[in-house]
Amino acid sequence: METMKVFSAKVEDGREGQDGKPSVGPVYRNLLAKQGYPPLDPDMSTTWTLFSSSVEKYPGNRMLGWRKIVDAKVGPYIWKTYKEVYDEVLHVGSALRASGAEPGCRIGIYGANCPQWIMAMEACGAHSLVCVPLYDTLGPGAVNYIIDHAEIDFVFVQDTKVKELLNPNCRSTQRLKAMVCFSLLTEEDNAKASQMGIKAYSWTEFLRTGKENPHEISPPQPFDICTIMYTSGTSGDPKGVVLTHETMATFVNGVDIFMDQFEDKMTVDDVYLSFLPLAHILDRMIEEYFFHKGASVGYYHGNLKELRDDIMELKPTFLAGIQKALQELNPLRKLIFDALYKHKLSWMNRGYKHKYASPLADLLAFRKVKAKLGGRLRLLLSGGAPLSSEVEEFLRVTCCCFVVQGYGLTETCGACTIGFPDEMCFVGAVGSPAVYNELRLEEVADMGYDPLGNPPCGEVCVRGKSIFSEYYKNPELTRESFKDGWFHTGDIGQMLPNGVVKIIDRKKNLIKLSQGEYVALEHLENVYGVTPIVDDVWVYGNSFKSMLIAIVVLHEENAKKWADLNGHTASLSELCSLSKLQNHVLSELKSTAEKNKMRGFEYIKGVILEAQPFDMERDLVTATLKKKRNNMLKYYQAEIDALYQNLAAKI
Repeated sequence: METMKVFSAKVEDGREGQDGKPSVGPVYRNLLAKQGYPPLDPDMSTTWTLFSSSVEKYPGNRMLGWRKIVDAKVGPYIWKTYKEVYDEVLHVGSALRASGAEPGCRIGIYGANCPQWIMAMEACGAHSLVCVPLYDTLGPGAVNYIIDHAEIDFVFVQDTKVKELLNPNCRSTQRLKAMVCFSLLTEEDNAKASQMGIKAYSWTEFLRTGKENPHEISPPQPFDICTIMYTSGTSGDPKGVVLTHETMATFVNGVDIFMDQFEDKMTVDDVYLSFLPLAHILDRMIEEYFFHKGASVGYYHGNLKELRDDIMELKPTFLAGIQKALQELNPLRKLIFDALYKHKLSWMNRGYKHKYASPLADLLAFRKVKAKLGGRLRLLLSGGAPLSSEVEEFLRVTCCCFVVQGYGLTETCGACTIGFPDEMCFVGAVGSPAVYNELRLEEVADMGYDPLGNPPCGEVCVRGKSIFSEYYKNPELTRESFKDGWFHTGDIGQMLPNGVVKIIDRKKNLIKLSQGEYVALEHLENVYGVTPIVDDVWVYGNSFKSMLIAIVVLHEENAKKWADLNGHTASLSELCSLSKLQNHVLSELKSTAEKNKMRGFEYIKGVILEAQPFDMERDLVTATLKKKRNNMLKYYQAEIDALYQNLAAKI
């Protein structure tokens, strides 16, 4: 019998729970860390040393690329070299110091990915300043909250976002000392800022200030805070994840060591197309890694609908998290395509590398898919939202490149598990532990997950050198998340026999939609529950869908009132199937959402009406009337599937 390939090293046994403590599964590490974590290079212990050493090694390499828009037309990519970026970073840093920024100061960066974003970020590194991305899709008021909570004094901002900062609702802007625009400031914005006592600069003005007031750099220590990244909480305010320089540098070193074991080496000629927000950990860490390698990063020109155009122009070798770009690729499933697909897949399933599995199929059918992605693609990384097994298998076969799925959180500094390129057993799973962190599963009794059972399932817990240090100014939440030194992710994982992790559920009913946004279901149910025609509501969404739907138990009296007004004399359960009533309920939910200033993706897009309350007889709720989500899903599955199909047909 062929022995199974195993992808994690088990370094500690699991143990049964005692004295009310949950059971825990074995501790796993990356195979490269089996005997202990690889020693860290002391000269690479901060993000500043990662960048500045690349400037020394690769001064003339292309570093940052962007497309100029002239007369409403998008031009070709223009590049700045590592040395050019470095010189500009020094001027930006000097200007910050001249404006009163001291080491430890928090600096906000607000806007779409572009070279200025990175230069502001690197300038923070040069002077031990803390970079705080401002991120508006965390909901209305998030930017206001972050500026105040992180006590930000200086902000770099994209010209189109200036209005939002100077909006009277964004009260905390008043604490700002200076504001630097990525490009130019309008007269009007300039006047408004100075009225509020904020010194406003265009990018060139700020550079000039730096040139006229040169300042020695004050590079950070490994234990200094590098960035505070705010991420959505279960309910209420965003939480600030504190990442030190050492944490981030360790992560980049780990990726380096991990990638080094594969025959396809990353080189200075690699090109990454950046469009996932830099305010997210995934894009930030990929770019840090590219800068460490002396490779190039090109930015999309700001419109996701035209991403295909950027891909064709840049011809990237690496893309990340691109559900959007992939949906367009599903080619017409012609017979010949299907036959070649099955042929190549069968060879890949037998263990052949993607490029040797069927050169003929690549030539005849799959070259076109690769051409649509610019023709040079070598690696596709899916993160941010899970990739369905069908899509992942499709990409692995057709893109003629490596497809890797990873899993992680802002708190784990990016991927805490990563898949291997060219191993088909990883399809549908998120990989094995990253180089500098360990992983184990912990029992979740009330959901029936047991890490010592078969298959072993439980909450994914991680610890190691690439885990965040705390939630900023929130010791209580920090204590809750770290138990016995292990960070509890809130995600439920399953350990496969080959040492690979699969994410199967979420502990806190905080789910991620397919576009990567988090939604707190219980919180939404509380908000929508006040709608007069609603007696009870169960909100449902999943990571493969972009829309939320709800099962609504009708408020008998108010539903009857509606029926009388609209000339219906049916019973409550007969009313449930009326599309007119369904639309009425949807519009009522919509007005509740508007009143509560909900974000677009939190709106309910489809409803299933129910006449009788969720009850224990059908095993839909616990004795304390908490909803049993898994049982609800099973009970309503057929109706839910039908509803999603209807919604998809309308798009």
